[in-house]
Amino acid sequence: MKTWNYIALTLVIIGALNWGLIGFFGFDLVTTLFHGPLFWLARVIFALVGVSGLWCLRLYSAASKDTDLLTATHR
Repeated sequence: MKTWNYIALTLVIIGALNWGLIGFFGFDLVTTLFHGPLFWLARVIFALVGVSGLWCLRLYSAASKDTDLLTATHR
């Protein structure tokens, strides 16, 4: 579980940074890196970021307890 938490958190941070770039500068880094024939890869990244956001919702239950959020497991 701990590994999935780190992977999900990393993807959520990547998504947040990409949204920050879009909001401040109108620049979509993921689409810029994976455009043209590789656009399907950008869509996969966006989907993984979305699923990671849902996974990280589990961390809210751990936030109310005195535990390390990244090692928390759903009970």
